[in-house]
Amino acid sequence: MFIETELTPNPATLKFLPGRAVTDGGTANFTDAAAAAARSPLAERLFAQPGVTGIFLGTDFITVTKDEDSDWYQLKPAILGIIMEHFTAGRPVLLAAAATTEGGEEDDEIVTQIKELLETRVRPAVAQDGGDIIFHDFADGVVYLHMQGSCSGCPSSTATLKAGIENMLRHYIPEVQEVRAI
Repeated sequence: MFIETELTPNPATLKFLPGRAVTDGGTANFTDAAAAAARSPLAERLFAQPGVTGIFLGTDFITVTKDEDSDWYQLKPAILGIIMEHFTAGRPVLLAAAATTEGGEEDDEIVTQIKELLETRVRPAVAQDGGDIIFHDFADGVVYLHMQGSCSGCPSSTATLKAGIENMLRHYIPEVQEVRAI
């Protein structure tokens, strides 16, 4: 098994591409070992590595976030070994019903347009950088988004929100006045 790695705009995260499906279309974000233990055997094993502070599972990638005291030069080989052994052994990445997807109550027309633009234009781009952006709410002209994976804590995330996503949403949906991260 050959696992590729990619740098992300966030220097504290690294994207691992195992060359196969990681999740079945959803995503899962883990910010601590306790949450990972309940939902993902792979994330639980990755959190056992000293210095790992976050795991984001995408459809075909794994984004790992490290603390500021750790070095990728030391962490990367151990993480590659864990991922390789996990997939080679055929262990599940997520336990049943652990992937998260958007859904729920019926949305109004503006929210539907916002979600469609995020799904078709924004999410593929941020997934390339090892992250995800999830719609949270739209109220009083403000779109609230939750940033995950490499996007969470990324130095360029504010620029991405303001210069990229906010401008695009305002262009297509005049009711949108601002975009904020939650």
